[in-house]
Amino acid sequence: MGINDFGVVACILNRRGTLGPQDGKLSRGEIVLDALDHADAMTAAEALEHIDGRAFRDFNLVIADNRDAYWLKLDASTTGTISVTEIPEGLSMLTAGDMNDDNSPRIAAFRPQFQSAKLPDPDQGDWSNWQTLFATGPIPNALNVAMCFRTDAGFGTSSSSLLALPSIEGAAADPPQRLKWLFADGPPDSAPFEPVDT
Repeated sequence: MGINDFGVVACILNRRGTLGPQDGKLSRGEIVLDALDHADAMTAAEALEHIDGRAFRDFNLVIADNRDAYWLKLDASTTGTISVTEIPEGLSMLTAGDMNDDNSPRIAAFRPQFQSAKLPDPDQGDWSNWQTLFATGPIPNALNVAMCFRTDAGFGTSSSSLLALPSIEGAAADPPQRLKWLFADGPPDSAPFEPVDT
C-alpha cells in the first residue's frame, strides 16, 4: 500500500491461490509503484489496464483519490487481462476474491457488520468501531471466518491500515486538510494502530 504527493492511494492484494512470489513473474509491488506515478486515480487505472498481465501473478488492486476509486483485477484463470471496475460510492469490501462477493464467507459475515457500525470520524481521531471489527477473531461455528487470524503454520494477519482522504473541499481549504493514515504493525488484536507520518 502506498500514497503519492497527489493523494493517489494504491493497495494490492493477492488473489486466492497466488500467495508469494513465482519464478518468471515480477513482484506485484511494482504495480503499486506504477500506480503512484500518476496524478489521479483515473489516469492510473487507465494506464495499468494495459500492462501485460502475463508478467504477474493474479491480483486485486485498489486505486483511489478523493474523487474516484477503481478495482483492477488480474485473474489468469479467466482472461489473463486486467479488468477495471469503478468502485461505487458507499461501503465495498475486497478480499482474495471479487469485490462484494457474498460467496466469500468473510465478506458475507463482515460486510453487514461494517455497514451497521458507526462510521469512523478521522477528524476527531475516532476509528474505534472499525478498529474493533479489524481485530475480530474467528466467528464461533464458522470455518475460518475472521478479520484477524493466525494459523498453526504461521500464516495470518500481519498488519492493518485505516486511511481517510480529505474531501475535494477539504483538500482545497486553507490550510488544506491532510490524509489520515493509521497502521497496526502486527495483528490488530494485539498491535496498536499508530498514525503514519505522511
